[in-house]
Amino acid sequence: MGDREEEEEGRRRVVFVTVGTTRFDALVSAVDSENVRKVLAAKGYTHLLIQLGRGSYLPTKSDGDDGSLAVDYFTFSSSIADYLRSASLVISHAGSGSIFETLRLCKPLVVVVNEDLMDNHQSELAEELAERKHLYYARPQNLYQTLADMDLNTLLPYSPGDATPVAKHINRFLGFPDD
Repeated sequence: MGDREEEEEGRRRVVFVTVGTTRFDALVSAVDSENVRKVLAAKGYTHLLIQLGRGSYLPTKSDGDDGSLAVDYFTFSSSIADYLRSASLVISHAGSGSIFETLRLCKPLVVVVNEDLMDNHQSELAEELAERKHLYYARPQNLYQTLADMDLNTLLPYSPGDATPVAKHINRFLGFPDD
């Protein structure tokens, strides 16, 4: 699930950052920091594409002509599926939809929890999936260190569970015939 040999030097390697529909300026600011940009470039990534959501922090754009990371951003898209598919690494807020969509595509994932949100189910989900080695888990203030220390070859593919037995049980309970 980590860096593949076919991703040769000189090839476009995109880090896609998504904050969903919320405001998560702390994450956008963290990925826009010089040290995060440098560690991503050092790991062979060439482009940083950031989905800003409702945030007000605007990252510094760069064309990457000077050998640095090319950086661009947008606010919303009707679907981020194409961005996820083309990414070499995804850095995401901890929304379950974004997490599972990325894992189903077998993309390396760093989940960053938005500590400004009231509930903690996002951090619980991210921590559990990190313990199972499906993703890396960070907070905005330690994103640089997480990226610097990560070894994508240690991640394990995520296999969604089979909900068929549960659905059949519910159908029987409701009186529907077995198919």
